Amino acid sequence: MLRENKRKLFLSSAVILLPVLFGLIVWNRLPGTLITHWGADGNADRTAAKALAVFGLPLAYLLVHLICLWVTLRDGKQARQSPKALGMIFWILPVCSLLTSGMMYRAALGEALQITAIVPVLLGVLFVWIGNYLPKLRQNSTLGIKVCWTLGNEENWNRTHRFAGKVWVVGGLLLLLGALLPLGAMIWVMICVTAALGLAPIAYSYSIYRQHRKEGIAYTPAPRSRAEKITARITAVIVCVILLGTALLLFTGRLEVSCGDTALTIHATWWADLRLAYSEIDTVEYREDLDTGVRTNGFGSAKFSLGTFRNDEFGYYTLYAYTKATEFAVLTADGKTLVIGMEDAEKTREIYDGILARIHR
Repeated sequence: MLRENKRKLFLSSAVILLPVLFGLIVWNRLPGTLITHWGADGNADRTAAKALAVFGLPLAYLLVHLICLWVTLRDGKQARQSPKALGMIFWILPVCSLLTSGMMYRAALGEALQITAIVPVLLGVLFVWIGNYLPKLRQNSTLGIKVCWTLGNEENWNRTHRFAGKVWVVGGLLLLLGALLPLGAMIWVMICVTAALGLAPIAYSYSIYRQHRKEGIAYTPAPRSRAEKITARITAVIVCVILLGTALLLFTGRLEVSCGDTALTIHATWWADLRLAYSEIDTVEYREDLDTGVRTNGFGSAKFSLGTFRNDEFGYYTLYAYTKATEFAVLTADGKTLVIGMEDAEKTREIYDGILARIHR
């Protein structure tokens, strides 16, 4: 089928590489390093050299694009596939390449990005788009809800994909609305919606299978080797572990800052603890406005921003803060900067006052 779709292949591949052309046009305006990833707390946490960001990201998309198309189009059943549904496969990664590269370039050129609002909007639009095409998918072994019940019965496949289409559209709309929520609530919506989009169609397919079994409708067993069965089970376990682990990391943990008699002690659930003697502290100030900059190493979630950061004011510094923090205690010790931001301003002020009183004793 690749020969019949050569024009789409060429055009979609060219679109994936368009960001390279834009990068060359604005090359002299770009900084030496570009932000390529943002954490769940909205902070930039990964950068790349200019050449790698401009050329590497689109080329990586192109490689994945070609692999996905090769796997999809080598399936003989795609010959009877809906042209519209099949066409969607050609354009998902080109769209992703334009969007992610666009965000990268906007940040590099100094444009402010509300990344925590952009991501759910983009995912919502993507889910609505895919949801509109799911009902058009015809039975095959590479696209769609590929479980034994859908592969074993065409009616099950069609009903499941009609249902999945509605679920994905509703899920996408919920994500669009979720972009208006506070960060913590928005991430919960994203996790729950994403899980529902995967699990609800499978559960619905199984319910159809149970109904058919009572009616005596036969299912054709999908030909699967023992290795494929083992792989499917391992994959299911890994997906469950990843979902549970992600929820655990995003929403749990504690940040405790205590002013002892001789030292400041910080305990963070997901990052290294810290102890700083008051005798080592050179200055301390209270800040109500702070650009945290880019995280270069550490941990970021809906709850915490921890680790090593870099901004124009301090250069590299250490941050222990709740994502919601709006006020900070800024300490310097031996030429290094430590910033602390608690969940509420009152607690941050209390820590600041405690440190100030002890270093001036």
